[in-house]
Amino acid sequence: MTLTSFLAGAVSLGFALCALFFLRFWRDTRDTLFLSFSASFLLLGMGQTILAVSGISDEQRPWAYVLRLCAFLLLLSAIVQKNRRG
Repeated sequence: MTLTSFLAGAVSLGFALCALFFLRFWRDTRDTLFLSFSASFLLLGMGQTILAVSGISDEQRPWAYVLRLCAFLLLLSAIVQKNRRG
């Protein structure tokens, strides 16, 4: 196991903890913004896990960014929807 794999796992764990953190707030408030944030961090964690497990050393492949793009678009749409309702 290399240091890069270890750090990728740590980052994945951090994304998973953030997802659980926002999921707890969604459970208390039922606000869809928190659910969107939780899903976004879960997507980011899945993307990081796939990169770590597959052993790809460079991220020059376009599919590596698809989950990140989906996560950021989900965040952006949730923020826009929250501001329109207010």
